[in-house]
Amino acid sequence: MRKSYRKRRIHHPPYFKNFKPSGLPRKMLKKVNLTVDEYEAIRLADYNGLEHQQAAEQMKISRPTFTRLIEKARNIIARAIVDGMELVVEGGNIEFENTLSRCRDCGEEQISPYDEDLTDCPECGSGNVEDLALNFFGYEKLMLNKRKENVEDMTGFKKSSAPGGGRGQGRGGGR
Repeated sequence: MRKSYRKRRIHHPPYFKNFKPSGLPRKMLKKVNLTVDEYEAIRLADYNGLEHQQAAEQMKISRPTFTRLIEKARNIIARAIVDGMELVVEGGNIEFENTLSRCRDCGEEQISPYDEDLTDCPECGSGNVEDLALNFFGYEKLMLNKRKENVEDMTGFKKSSAPGGGRGQGRGGGR
């Protein structure tokens, strides 16, 4: 039986999904995967300079778990740099606290709470806005501030009002 792990809290999606050495086509490169939670550990500890305990608290995990996560992430990044591999950021047992929206017309980026839908760009007013957590990383919205899952309707049956109509709620994944 596989142990279920606590989801790791991610402040917002990464700005980019992959990095590669310049001058080489992707088809010539080996790939190495960095999960989104490993990326978040790097962002908190190395980029923001937080102590492991502070970073662990932000991610809602234990300090020993954070230490293992950051060590693994640093090793993956080192291998990608030294061996000239494409680094792909994806996957992980995560939930986003905020989302990152990008206007496809003017390029304006905005971090906003995950349960808010940004429909128009605050900079240019365009409706051509993409939610990177949803579109770029393929995750359905996880309502953190206003849990809307399993809301009882008037008949007494539970229903999911989360986006996606309740897909991915059961075991087995169905894929």
